[in-house]
Amino acid sequence: MAMVSAATPGPKPSQTRRPGERPHDAVSTRVVLAMQGVTKSYPNGRVALRGVDLIVPEGDFVFLVGPSGAGKSTVIKLLIRDEVPTKGVVLLDGRDLARLKRRDVPRIRRKIGIVFQDFKLLPNKTVRDNVAFALEVTGARRRDIDPAVDRVLQVVGLTGQANQLPGQLSGGEQQRTAIARALVHNPRLFIADEPTGNLDPLISWEIIQLLLRINDLGVTVLMATHNAEVVTAVRKRVVALENGRIVRDQTGAAYHRED
Repeated sequence: MAMVSAATPGPKPSQTRRPGERPHDAVSTRVVLAMQGVTKSYPNGRVALRGVDLIVPEGDFVFLVGPSGAGKSTVIKLLIRDEVPTKGVVLLDGRDLARLKRRDVPRIRRKIGIVFQDFKLLPNKTVRDNVAFALEVTGARRRDIDPAVDRVLQVVGLTGQANQLPGQLSGGEQQRTAIARALVHNPRLFIADEPTGNLDPLISWEIIQLLLRINDLGVTVLMATHNAEVVTAVRKRVVALENGRIVRDQTGAAYHRED
């Protein structure tokens, strides 16, 4: 299948740049993510997704919502290539993820940054070392790692906690560390899977504000969440799933349909 290129214009100006760099004025029309007719069935007969079509242009901020079992987790698994579709195509930067050779999977995954509700930090490494580890495993040079880590720690507001261990941090600071680690390799797509699920409401809102700030720097964000209050307050693009189908795709929307 031909690669998706300039399809749907993004909702706001953006270009590829690193977190912390100032945005440019040009309007991007580049598609970061495309799902075309995607169906996903599992060996036990469960159909998790049914004919899903989704286009995410560069610089977009998308809330992926829906009840448990709606298909949100399956979408994320397809995007990080933990699964491949039964039918249809998933494209990241125009690359068909199902057609990747095994040796190319780690390289394409480096285009994605992902955070979860349980942080997944290495407990015996400092904040700085947790973030640096994401670059070390890719073979990055030390002279490139240190300034990259400094930059993202500044973005997430953790410069003063760089030498602390995860156990010395609050839940919000641990999630900020996870966000920094996911950002440090300049991903094309940033996925947040229930990033506020283990945080109290005030800290949750601070994390959302951070994600919005990261989005303003040009990073494309896809956030799966059950947090109706946050989604309704922020009023970004909302893609709602039910029974494996997209039932609503609205910009500037609330968590629930407003008729």
